[in-house]
Amino acid sequence: MTFLTGWGRTAPTPARLARPRSAEEVAELVRRAPGRGVAARGLGRAYGDAAQNSGGLVLDCTALTSWSLDESSGLVTAAAGLSLHDLMTALVPRGWFVPVTPGTRHVTVGGAVAADVHGKNHHADSSFGAHLRSLTLVTADGGCRTLTPESELFWATVGGMGLTGVITEAVFRCVPIETSRMRVDVERTRDLDHTLETMTATDDRHRYTVAWIDLLASGGRMGRSVLTRGDHASRDELPRGADPLAFAPASRLKAPPWAPNGLLNPVTVRAFNEAWYRRARPRTGLVQGLSPFFHPLDSVDGWNRVYGSHGFVQYQFVVPFSEEATLRRIVSRLSAEGVVSFLTVLKRFGPGTPGMLSFPIPGWTLALDIPAGRRGLAVLLREFDGWVAEAGGRIYLAKDSRMSAGTAAAMYPRLGEWRKVRDEVDPGGVFRSDLARRLGL
Repeated sequence: MTFLTGWGRTAPTPARLARPRSAEEVAELVRRAPGRGVAARGLGRAYGDAAQNSGGLVLDCTALTSWSLDESSGLVTAAAGLSLHDLMTALVPRGWFVPVTPGTRHVTVGGAVAADVHGKNHHADSSFGAHLRSLTLVTADGGCRTLTPESELFWATVGGMGLTGVITEAVFRCVPIETSRMRVDVERTRDLDHTLETMTATDDRHRYTVAWIDLLASGGRMGRSVLTRGDHASRDELPRGADPLAFAPASRLKAPPWAPNGLLNPVTVRAFNEAWYRRARPRTGLVQGLSPFFHPLDSVDGWNRVYGSHGFVQYQFVVPFSEEATLRRIVSRLSAEGVVSFLTVLKRFGPGTPGMLSFPIPGWTLALDIPAGRRGLAVLLREFDGWVAEAGGRIYLAKDSRMSAGTAAAMYPRLGEWRKVRDEVDPGGVFRSDLARRLGL
């Protein structure tokens, strides 16, 4: 038995851990599932309890790392335990990039499918599931099934948080690139309304966009932001003599093994926010590497430890484009309460996938991380839950660590449809997780 947590380092629970080395070993372990069931786990980057299974079996799938590339079409066949970091390291020098990447490279292909991850390009390219051609799934009876987008089980699995079976392989199409650099525009906005107006007017001009928001700014500066928009750079935009496809990402810093509780507080974060906002000088056509543009936090190994022993809560919600008032209400409340969030990002979502439990819908999504020891946090977030649900929005299951079952049911209208498909493929409830128990899935 070993104790496991999510990336937020809250609510550790014990489980028996197994590390299968092949799809056949996955199937055998599933056939011998204990009474508390089985959960699949990758690199542990779900923030909450999605890859925990208290008292049961957890399959660490990170030994499943085979992959292949069709150089003519960009079609990749990848085992579920392969990390996007390793895949990018291999693909970029060949002139290909993954279709969607979240804010870290350190997630597995299986995790990207199970959470139907999104990135800075959702408004242009949707989420990971939109680029899948097929999946291989080990089901509750130990069988191995190949699924395509024509299947209901396929769309119950995409975004299904690993509760329909163990994903062992995925086939998806990648994006051709000329270089390993980005052409980036940076702009500062004066307040939240200016941020929303600018993103609405300009996002469609760029493939990748994101806004960093200063949550501690108040009054007329509330919601001031740094907008970053980018596209893949062409060869002729690089300096003479530069290797166009050089790519060797690595962590340059390492967080200390422990950090004092309270290190991130209104004083330290306000100072950081002020410095970050002033440092972001407006510019156009800045040539930047892939890593600093897509994965700045990956440069610090173990950055989640800076929140101290209590860990942190990541809260990400989306509301439809017609519900900007709800977004303003939440940002205003966070600002008034002086809530500390080291990293707060706003994005615009385009159309989602047919995934029954997939998170993105067309609208505004805000993600923030808050030290878990903050007094009154649970009450505040429950209030936000109600506002988001009333607006027709939802909370991201891959980030959640504290939502209630009733809230989840109110936010995910296709939950009943998903349960019907799941019950057909897993009538005995073999696949379980702490998240599934908490939300009554």
